[in-house]
Amino acid sequence: MKKIVFILIVFTSWSCKKSQSPVEVISDDTTKPGVVTDVRVENLNGAARILYKLPQSSNILYVSAKYPIREGYERESKTSFYTDTILVEGFAKAGEYEVTLHTVSRANIKSDPVVVKVQPKTPNYILVNEGLQITPDFGGANFYGTNPDKAPISVHLLAFNPSKNKFEEKDPEYIKGGIVDVSLRGFAAVAQEFGVYTTDRFGNKSDIRYSKLTPLFESLLDKRKFFVYRLPSDAPIWPGWELRYFFDDSLNEPGWHTQDAPVTVGTFGIGPTAKISRFVLWNRLPGMYSYQNPKSITIWGSNADQPKDVNLPRISSPGDIAGDWVNMGNFMYPDPPSGLPGSQANASDNAFAAAGINFRMPSTAPPVKFIRFLVNQTWGGLGYTNAMEISFYGINQ
Repeated sequence: MKKIVFILIVFTSWSCKKSQSPVEVISDDTTKPGVVTDVRVENLNGAARILYKLPQSSNILYVSAKYPIREGYERESKTSFYTDTILVEGFAKAGEYEVTLHTVSRANIKSDPVVVKVQPKTPNYILVNEGLQITPDFGGANFYGTNPDKAPISVHLLAFNPSKNKFEEKDPEYIKGGIVDVSLRGFAAVAQEFGVYTTDRFGNKSDIRYSKLTPLFESLLDKRKFFVYRLPSDAPIWPGWELRYFFDDSLNEPGWHTQDAPVTVGTFGIGPTAKISRFVLWNRLPGMYSYQNPKSITIWGSNADQPKDVNLPRISSPGDIAGDWVNMGNFMYPDPPSGLPGSQANASDNAFAAAGINFRMPSTAPPVKFIRFLVNQTWGGLGYTNAMEISFYGINQ
């Protein structure tokens, strides 16, 4: 009994302390709160930041802003009494809109309204869509542009299907960074109609832009012309698992296997200069999602006749240059489709990886004739790596 009484006393004491929180939601004070004053507006792309002065009252809980963002649709934004700013966003287009501000008390009593006019600039989703360059890509079209504010948007790609006499849409590409670089592929090198539009997280949709162009023809680069171009900073090789087995058109052992090294790099030539569209990687069977198999990869390229050695950085961005070498792209081997951890990949996951994993080369990657395959991380996190085979697609120039 003593133990039970003690627990009840402690719990009651804790509950009392919690009820004394300064952010009390319930209040008996039903007095109408005062309004915000000294209102100022900072107009942004598809949004506006409203600054104000709060009334002198300890009973205010938050400030509310209600406003239309497009015909038939209204939003409400809220911000606590700790700040003097509220962001109103999601406007479908540039123009003048009315925003109604209320202070709201702890008893849920609203103040009189304060109406503010804002004039948001052109929204990001429209700016991105209008700025996209639509150009021929390998087997399709590429859509490239900038997203200066790094606004979260979705890019929707369409292609005309003549057998159905309509445009068909693929799954949208979700963009959060500052660059848009997406492609629609799988088409023959004949004239084809494409389309693109963008949407934002508020349900706004841009106009569709259409373009008719002829996709570029891509082919498998001839691996008979590949050759090892060993440089001093390349990783040491495990005996019998030479780099040449990485592109010998065989998935049988041996493959490429390195020993411990600060950075795991293999360098090879691909013959004539080529614009690379994609590459396919086969990790070592059967544990494609474990051990020394590559997980994080950077492809460096060079078009110099005899590119010199350089210690490549472990962290870099596409377009970065190190000596004669340029970062062509950073790639992450996909997780098992089942959602299982790599160490627990099931038979379907292994079959998916055994078919080869395709990696699309960014459209900005330059033509090259030498490749440095840099492994930043393996599935096992080890300081060496192994892989079975790699194939490159593109067009010789």
